[in-house]
Amino acid sequence: MFLKNSNYTQLIKSESKRLGFDYCGISKADFLEEEAPRLENWLNKNMHGQMSYMQNHFDKRLDPRLLVPGAKSVISLLLNYYPAEKQVDDTAPKISKYAFGEDYHTVIKKKLIQLLEFINEKIGDVDGRVFVDSAPVMDKAWAKKSGLGWVGKNSNLINKNSGSFFFICELIIDLELEYDGPIKDYCGTCTRCIDACPTDAIIEPYVVDGSKCISYFTIELKDNIPKEVKGKFNNWMFGCDICQDVCPWNKFSKPHHEDQLKSNGMLLEMTNNDWQELTAETFKIVFKNSAVNRTKFKGLKRNINFIKPFDGEI
Repeated sequence: MFLKNSNYTQLIKSESKRLGFDYCGISKADFLEEEAPRLENWLNKNMHGQMSYMQNHFDKRLDPRLLVPGAKSVISLLLNYYPAEKQVDDTAPKISKYAFGEDYHTVIKKKLIQLLEFINEKIGDVDGRVFVDSAPVMDKAWAKKSGLGWVGKNSNLINKNSGSFFFICELIIDLELEYDGPIKDYCGTCTRCIDACPTDAIIEPYVVDGSKCISYFTIELKDNIPKEVKGKFNNWMFGCDICQDVCPWNKFSKPHHEDQLKSNGMLLEMTNNDWQELTAETFKIVFKNSAVNRTKFKGLKRNINFIKPFDGEI
């Protein structure tokens, strides 16, 4: 039985690589005992702000067997999104690197469905579900358990060989596999991410107050952005990469090879003036099939107006 599980495991990992995933790790589908008190404490302190969905399905968030009855394994996968290109105008409002190309939800979901179909074709009738940042799954916790990296002081998963510019996704299935184990934390005494955060969202090592994060203000918050953070956004209009950009482990980041995640070019070429004069029509063209649609045109205009005048570089 062990040999069979090992063969299945290698088969799945090989196929994940063929589909374009950079890393694949597997954990036993079990209750996340270590995460339960942390999550409860984080929610009790309202660090989720207006992200009310974080309070929903508390039990399911901690136990994958409630999401997939009979679940035995959580397959965690990483897909690199570090771009080869960057925005041309250094004075233009900035957009997080993960949103340069097509909406990652769509791109990754297709790959996960293909992986599940492969498992059913090669191994047999396996029940499972795919998850791409759209259900109560603690993706960083599972990726950590399966040895794909450690969760850094900025609360991002960091891979020793490739840094942290990755999408994390899962396939939860009712098939027993060979399980990986966690690796050690390599953050050491470094505090660059904490020191660099302009809104002091990293309130202590490994604890991020989501309601203070620039990504929260520019994506999740639907109300007006609080005046007290005016001038602290370092020109970020959608998301924020500051704590990743300053992380020493990201010197190992290499450009991705996923065509669908590459920018259509128009986005990167837009000048500061182009963004200030952004119209609803241009928004539709530039962000067709993009994760930026989450803010809608109105939200992005709010962000652009809020960060005027230009705040400068980090």
